[in-house]
Formats: sequence, C-alpha cells, structure tokens
Amino acid sequence: MSIRVNERKVRWAEGTTVGALRDVHAAGADILIVNGATVNADYEIDDGDRVVLIQRGVKPSAKELQALLVARHTPSVYERVRTAVIGIAGLGGLGSNVACCLARLGVGRLILADFDLVEPSNLNRQQYFIDQIGERKVDALAATLARINPYVCIDRHCVRLTEENIPRVFAGVHVMVECFDEPEAKTMALGCARTAMSNVHWVLASGLAGYGCSNDLRLNRLFDNVLVAGDTVTGARPGRGLMSPRVTICAGIQANAVLRLLLGLPVPGDTIKTPPPQAPQA
Repeated sequence: MSIRVNERKVRWAEGTTVGALRDVHAAGADILIVNGATVNADYEIDDGDRVVLIQRGVKPSAKELQALLVARHTPSVYERVRTAVIGIAGLGGLGSNVACCLARLGVGRLILADFDLVEPSNLNRQQYFIDQIGERKVDALAATLARINPYVCIDRHCVRLTEENIPRVFAGVHVMVECFDEPEAKTMALGCARTAMSNVHWVLASGLAGYGCSNDLRLNRLFDNVLVAGDTVTGARPGRGLMSPRVTICAGIQANAVLRLLLGLPVPGDTIKTPPPQAPQA
C-alpha cells in the first residue's frame, strides 16, 4: 500500500492507523491530517491517502513547508492551482483580499496591478497595515503575500490600467479578477473582457457597499466569459460606505469562483461541467 506522509512516499500495511504512522515518522506530531481533514490517531489509512503530521510550535524545514502550507486542501486541488496564473486588476478592498485568498490556495503566479499608495482610510477593509502607509500597494501587498506563502510568484505593476494596457499587463493569465473601486474603471474592464481578452474568464464585482444582508451577495453570469459577484445594486455613496464584512465576503466569492474555474467545476449559468480555462498565448 502506497501513501504520502508529509509528501514523502511511504509503503505501509493494511489496517495501519495514523497514530502508528505518527509514532514512526513524527513522534511529536499533535495535528493529524488525512486528505485535508483532521482525524484522530485511531483513523485507519487507505491506499493513496495523503497524511500530514504537524507538531504545534515547531517550524518545519523549508523542504516540508510548501506541502504543509496546503495540508488542509482537498487532495488534487493544489496540483491544479499551483500552475495557474491569475490577474488581479486593482488592489483595494476586493483585490487585496482576493490576493490573500489565492496565495493561501497556493496559486502559482499572481499578476498584481494598481497605481495607488496605501493610505489610512484603506485599513478599514484592505489587507494592509499601519506601518505600510505611504507604500505602493503593489509592494506592500507583495510583502504580505510573501509572509503568507513564499512559494507564490508575484508580478507587480504599479500602473494606471487602461483598456489599451490591460491585455499587455495581464498577458498569459488563466483568469482575470476585476477589483476596481470606480464605476468607470469597471466599465473599462468589462470592455476588455468583451473585446481584447474575450478568450479569458473574468470575475467582476458590483454592489458590495454598506452593511446589507450577506445573503444578497452572490455570483451571477453576465456573459459567456464574465461572472459578477455582489448584489449588483448597492454602490458606495454618502451615508453608505465600504466596510470590511461585505467587501471581504464579496472578495471571497470572487476567489472561490476563480478556484472553481481552475478546477473545471460548474459556475452560474453552466449546465455542464466547465472545462478548466486555458491561458492565452502571451
């Protein structure tokens, strides 16, 4: 019987428990994970299982770290996402949160683009910190993502995006995520999605301001290659600002849509399984 223990191939006899594996391979381990879920020591392993043994408070070797970072993933997910290239246009409340989600997923390469600097009012909903105020968002977020998952390749573009430069900046992506604040920029991104980058899946967002019901935020299909997260109506205005809970929920919906696209799973508007997106030629 062949299994993997902390990503090392191991052969073991039928009926072996996770506790027995721990005693041989990591005697001090107190977190036992099989195929992405924590289990008790008496859990019996099966052929092909992926077992991760972690000891709290002990920093793993660099060789083991990459595997342990995704130990709670469902098996096969990491293999599919680690070669993916995802573009994120705008690194505010949506984009910074989407980027953190995708880094935790282990997406192989993120192309980040934003022209702005971190300022105090960003901190109520964006993934930045007080000591990063004044830094370029692309630099501050790249530093944060490196602390989350140093194995993700980050491409940074401190540039104001336009309909002309978006196809160049994001050449080769599998999925594009639109995370702009301004309605005009969102319209511009939609134009790219329908013309120059119509062969790429896009995940947009619209309607996430205020503190309305979380259940109103959902994913809908706008066009064949365009999905939209949010309630599509609740924009920011005086008396209705942008706040962390709703913004973060919408970013999570966008990130989960990216994951489902990469895995070839159905998204709104599909009647059959969605083929995994193929990156266009750069």
